[in-house]
Amino acid sequence: MGVLMVIFGVFVMVLCMCTAVLRWNEMRYRKKGLPPGTMGWPVFGETTEFLKQGPNFMKNQRARYGSFFKSHILGCPTVVSMDPELNRYILMNEAKGLVPGYPQSMLDILGKCNIAAVHGSTHKQMRGALLALISPTMIRQQLLPKIDEFMRAFLSNWDNQVINIQDRTKEMAFLSSLKQIASAESSSVAQQFMPEFFKLVLGTLSLPIDLPGTNYRRGFQARQNILKILGQLIEKRRDSEESHKDMLGYLMRNDDNNRHKLSDDEIIDQIITILYSGYETVSTTSMMAVKYLHDHPTVLEELRKEHMGIRERKRADEPIEWNDLKSMRFTRAVIFETSRLATIVNGVLRKTTQDMELNGYVIPKGWRIYVYTREINYDPFLYPDPLAFNPWRWMDKGLESQNYFLIFGGGTRQCPGKELGIAEISTFLHYFVTRYRWEEVGGEKLMKFPRVEAPNGLLIRVSSY
Repeated sequence: MGVLMVIFGVFVMVLCMCTAVLRWNEMRYRKKGLPPGTMGWPVFGETTEFLKQGPNFMKNQRARYGSFFKSHILGCPTVVSMDPELNRYILMNEAKGLVPGYPQSMLDILGKCNIAAVHGSTHKQMRGALLALISPTMIRQQLLPKIDEFMRAFLSNWDNQVINIQDRTKEMAFLSSLKQIASAESSSVAQQFMPEFFKLVLGTLSLPIDLPGTNYRRGFQARQNILKILGQLIEKRRDSEESHKDMLGYLMRNDDNNRHKLSDDEIIDQIITILYSGYETVSTTSMMAVKYLHDHPTVLEELRKEHMGIRERKRADEPIEWNDLKSMRFTRAVIFETSRLATIVNGVLRKTTQDMELNGYVIPKGWRIYVYTREINYDPFLYPDPLAFNPWRWMDKGLESQNYFLIFGGGTRQCPGKELGIAEISTFLHYFVTRYRWEEVGGEKLMKFPRVEAPNGLLIRVSSY
């Protein structure tokens, strides 16, 4: 009996201490003018609940506090906005007291020069350099031939195999981007580069706690290894004095035609940014498109009809060209509908550079604002029958230009690689649906937050079409 009383006493004492700590942390952030909400534990905040519960955490907080509330997630005091009009205002007014506010783990691992971390004139310089690499002219003349050559080879010999389409689309997105960045060396560095890159990706969305075994530590170490690989590659190219018509070649140009000259550190962070942003969206959208097309035979039939029509106009070995890409109207609709329904991107983060008023509240300097756009994708007033996979809703091009269309960001931070990503996914789908049919054979469970993924893989049995 005495032992039980001691255990009970210890339990009550721990409970009281936890309650006191939580109450103390709430009092720290109970400033006049802040929106309602909860802040959770010191240091950790509500990160665990946010990452585990995802959309349900957001819905519960909105039910309690409305569409504009405070929290503490990913190491930062944060205000979450779920209001469509306010979200658009925030994205369109970056210069007015707002700058990118990505988690510290992402800034540390992607680098201080990455386009998501900089602002003002530096952002303009970095964005200009990036846009020069992925302009419509560059896609048409330089990148699309590389994408087509890669996809044609990558999608060969899939007949009569059971494959994990999640793993394959990850490889596809990474290797395709690497070929566009460093065509000549992509094959030789891929085996060393790819595992380090996958560790880097996992580390970007983690608590910035630098302890052995954490995703943050592994991601940061992977960055250091990638810096060595890319540094050696740049040095080797500079010594050889050969010209290369790929992204790295254009970034390293030192002539008068290059209006956006970057340092080696900026070039490396630009390359990491291109790989990171393209990898996440292209791989996941491709995987989910395969999933949705399998589940919706009518959509697959319409998509295949579009692509078989293109193939009928070509010789067997003739590549996809710019005009073919522009004619893929239904394919573009499938990509948009996949991005909307799967919600590949849940939102974006901004940081206040001064105390500022938003929605009738005062947000302190240095706080993050999480522009949470996920719920807009399921708004029945914007998308009738929002849980249905219906690419035909996008055949009216006016939908793509609406104010609430934030799938690819908004304002000055709209994804600069949008059209390049669409070109990669479209080319992948072209060769996949014209060569193969498939059926799911395992791993159907999907997670939608914080990343869209199949925890046990997504297995399909592929046969020739």
